[in-house]
Amino acid sequence: MKILTPVLAPLAASLMLVSTSLSAQTCLSDGLETTPDEDFTTITSSTVLHEPTDLVWERCAEGQTWDGSTCDGEAVKYTWQQALKLAQAASDEDLLGWRLPNVKELATIVERDCVRPAVNSTMFPETPPDDFWTSTPSVDDPDRAWVVAFFNSSHSIKEKDRFIYVRLVRTYTND
Repeated sequence: MKILTPVLAPLAASLMLVSTSLSAQTCLSDGLETTPDEDFTTITSSTVLHEPTDLVWERCAEGQTWDGSTCDGEAVKYTWQQALKLAQAASDEDLLGWRLPNVKELATIVERDCVRPAVNSTMFPETPPDDFWTSTPSVDDPDRAWVVAFFNSSHSIKEKDRFIYVRLVRTYTND
């Protein structure tokens, strides 16, 4: 046993390093950012304007709340139909036009130089590194819709009855 312990100790330490590093965002050090901080302007304490697209984004995923410096709480997953209803309710509440983004809109805030999550973590902290719904249905299958993966910035279609994260958007107005 004493012979195995020195051999296993470095292995155990390296496994711990790997498991902890899997939960942290990883970005290319020499890449060109696709969503730099200067592309965003704070609109309210919990929303930012992405200036290249004139879209206002909630900084937190649904279920989380902005505490002044980060997103607090657990993000909640919804079915596609629930996500559409949630967006409609948010729009009805403040009359600002909140909606579920389409696939092209949601792709504009993906940070392609980063993974786990593939997002500007200064503007969108604590974003789950997972799929987020879009309003774009599949043209080939009425039971599926497009998602954007904030794990690695990929896009795919998923069954509408799956539970997936949501981030709402609205078009910028001067109001």
